Amino acid sequence: MDGVLVVNKPAGWTSHDVVVRVRTLLGVPKVGHTGTLDPAATGVLVVCLGKATRIAEYLMNADKAYRAVLRLGFATDTQDATGTMVGRVAETLPDQAAIVAVMDRFIGRRHQVPPMYSAVKVRGVPLYKAARAGRTVSRSPREFAVRSLEILSISPAAGPPPATIDVTFDIVCSKGTYVRTLCADIGEALGVGGHLGALERRRAGRFGIDEAVSLDELAGLAERGAVETRLYTLAAALADLPALRLDREAVEGLRHGVAVPVSRVVSAEGAWMAGAFVRLLSPDGRLVGIGKAPCSAEELKQAPSGTMITLEKVLT
Repeated sequence: MDGVLVVNKPAGWTSHDVVVRVRTLLGVPKVGHTGTLDPAATGVLVVCLGKATRIAEYLMNADKAYRAVLRLGFATDTQDATGTMVGRVAETLPDQAAIVAVMDRFIGRRHQVPPMYSAVKVRGVPLYKAARAGRTVSRSPREFAVRSLEILSISPAAGPPPATIDVTFDIVCSKGTYVRTLCADIGEALGVGGHLGALERRRAGRFGIDEAVSLDELAGLAERGAVETRLYTLAAALADLPALRLDREAVEGLRHGVAVPVSRVVSAEGAWMAGAFVRLLSPDGRLVGIGKAPCSAEELKQAPSGTMITLEKVLT
C-alpha cells in the first residue's frame, strides 16, 4: 500500500499518535507525516504510506492554510491555551481598528523565534524536552512568510474573567511558521499579551480539509478493504511540482542513478527557478524520479551543452 493519505487529526492526539494508529489499522510498516501539528490542534495531517515516505520531504515545503483563534488579554508560557498565564493581565483591550492595523503589519516576510514548546532541535535535543525540564535554550530567529491573513471575526471571549477578546482569522503561510508564536507576537505588538486559543490546519499544499478522513472513517475503510479509494498516488501527490518529460535514453540512465542532461528533456510544464525540485517523467508521462533544476524554466532551452539536472530520487 503506497500512497498519500490525508487525515483529519483530532484534538488531543500528537502527530506521532496518528502515525502509530494508521500503521496499526493498515498494517503498513513504513508510515510518516509531512509536518507536525500540536496535540491541541486539529485538521490536515498528510500521512505517507510505504514508498510514499520517500517523497515526504518534497511535500513538506508547501504552504499551509490555517483557521486560528487569537485570544488577546494575556500571554501564556506555551503561547497557546494549554499553558499557564504569564505577565500581567491587560487592564484595557484594543479596539477593532487597532487590532486590524497591527495584524495587517504581519503580512509578508518576517522573522520569529521558535517557541520552547516545539520539535525544533538545538544541538540535537528537541526544544520541548528542555522546556519540560524547566530550561530555556537560546534560539536563533527564523524567516517565514505570511502570504495572506484575513480576519473573520472580533468579539469578546466567553467565560470567566479576565476579560479577553477572540480574533478568528484565516492565514496562509510558509513552511516553518508557528501560528502560536505569531499570536504571541501580535499580542505583544498590541501591548496586551496574546496566545493561540484554537487552531485548525485547513490545507497543506494541495491537500485540503474536505479530502481528509477521520480516524474512525479510516478504520471503516480498512475493514472494508477500501483504503485505496482515499489514497493519492505518488504521481498525484507531487502534481504541483513542475515537470520535465525525458527521452528513453535519459530514463534508462536515471534508473542507474545517472544525472539527466538538459538536452534529454523533450518537453516541460510549469514555471520554476534554478534549484527548484521538478518531476521527471518518462516519454509516456509516468513519474520516474525527482530532480533539481540547474536553471530556470526560461533558461532551460538556452542552457549550455553539458548542463545536468541533479538526480534527487529514483522512483521507477
